Amino acid sequence: MKHRRGLLIILSSPSGAGKSTLSRRLRDWDQTISFSVSATTRPPRAGEVDGQDYHFLDDSTFRRQVAAGEMLEHAHVFGNFYGSPRGPVQAAIDKGRDVLFDIDWQGAQQIQNSVLGPHTLSIFILPPSITELHRRLETRGQDSPETIAKRMQKSWDEISHWGEYDYVLVNDDLETTDTALKTIVSAARLRRLQQPDLNAHVQRLQAEFEER
Repeated sequence: MKHRRGLLIILSSPSGAGKSTLSRRLRDWDQTISFSVSATTRPPRAGEVDGQDYHFLDDSTFRRQVAAGEMLEHAHVFGNFYGSPRGPVQAAIDKGRDVLFDIDWQGAQQIQNSVLGPHTLSIFILPPSITELHRRLETRGQDSPETIAKRMQKSWDEISHWGEYDYVLVNDDLETTDTALKTIVSAARLRRLQQPDLNAHVQRLQAEFEER
C-alpha cells in the first residue's frame, strides 16, 4: 500500500500571522508539496512567466472555465478575476502529491465545497494577540502606515471565520507551530480516504482468511 492520494492543503490567516513563513517551512520539509498556481485575467507584470507565476487568461476564457466547473475557486478583485484551476490540482493529487493553497476564507469555502472537497485539509493560523499582529506588520517593514491600517482593518474579517477550518493554530511560537503543522499534515495523509489501496488490501486479507 505505497500509493496515496494527495491533499489540498489550505492555509489561511490574517496578514502578519506567519502564514508565508509556515508555508515556506512546510515546503522545505517536503519538497514534493507544490503551490497551486492561480489563474488571472490581469496582464502579466514584468518578469512574470505564464504557468509559473500565474496562468494568464483572457476574460472570456476565464468565465468559460468557471462555467464548466474547471475552477476550484474564483474571485473578482480590483477589476480582474483570480482562481485556482482544477486540472493541475487533480493531476497532482492523483499522483499522490500534496498541493498547497495560500487563500482567504472565501476561497477556502469554495474549495471545500468543490468536487475535490473531501481531499482538503484546511488550517487557520491565528496571531497570539492583535497587538502582536500589528507589531509584526510594522517590524517587517514592507508596508506604509496606511497599508498597515488597511490590513489591520481586514484582519478581523479574516479571523472571524476561524471556526470554518479543520484545524486552528495559534502562532505564538514559530517552532511549536511549525511542528504542529507538520504533525497535522502527516496525520491527514493517513486518512482512510487518502489511501485508495486499502479496499484491495482488505479484500486480500479476507480471501486469505477464508482460505484458512
